[in-house]
Amino acid sequence: MGILEAIILGIVQGLTEFLPVSSSAHLRISSELLGIGDAGAAFTAITQIGTEAAVIVYFWRDIVRIIGRWFRSLTGAVPRRDPDALMGWWIILGTLPIVVLGLLFEDAIDSTLRSLWFVAFALIGFGLLLGVADRFGRKVRPIEQLTWKHGLIYGFAQALALIPGVSRSGGTITAGLIMGYTREAAARYSFLLAIPAVLGSGGYKLVSSIGDPTATPAIPTAVATVVAFLVALVVIGLFLRYISKRSFMPFVVYRVLLGITIIVLLSTGVLSPHDGAAVAATSGGTP
Repeated sequence: MGILEAIILGIVQGLTEFLPVSSSAHLRISSELLGIGDAGAAFTAITQIGTEAAVIVYFWRDIVRIIGRWFRSLTGAVPRRDPDALMGWWIILGTLPIVVLGLLFEDAIDSTLRSLWFVAFALIGFGLLLGVADRFGRKVRPIEQLTWKHGLIYGFAQALALIPGVSRSGGTITAGLIMGYTREAAARYSFLLAIPAVLGSGGYKLVSSIGDPTATPAIPTAVATVVAFLVALVVIGLFLRYISKRSFMPFVVYRVLLGITIIVLLSTGVLSPHDGAAVAATSGGTP
């Protein structure tokens, strides 16, 4: 991967991380179209550090307040039922499913589930589910009404994003809409919930990639991460303003059309479901 490809993938990551269209799917497809094969799960996880850094900058005051009041609730300085203190607990609880499932299914996530066939059907299936949730969800609950049960459901929905094509924001927002939360509340919690999971996953992959000859070189990965941060910083605000007035239906249509396009390209041999090198590595054969 060269610097130009890294910049393109960084732009793709920044544009798609917070939209319910699956950034990992777009990185997988884009890297294939650029002719560099599958950039890999490690590259995806590391570049997501850039987009989560944008979330931290955007929600800095909220994050500092939540962390501060959570710590103070431990000593009784603020009530344990304080909304910000509870939000801290619900984020911790909601992070557990993706940590456990990510470790249990790491090999499948890094190989089998990155097949473009999985990506295509996940884009279509979960896109339609988002459309149903947006159409029929009550959309009346504010984020202050979040409970531990709902936090855990959000967490399992986020864990589905381990499958490229599902979308981290798409999965959690869909769950929120089904549970009756407003679009803004579902998106806001989705962004906050992703911070520990993404930073943990990205950090883990970053350490694991050190000394790995198959990993994407450090400089292109760093470039892509910085570009993703800059683009995401703009996208977050635009997305939140958009959903405050409009539905998710354009994203649903886009997901379905993209999934169908991938299926057609796979069926005609224009795209390969797996990167050749990745297939060889997992099968023990040669490309």
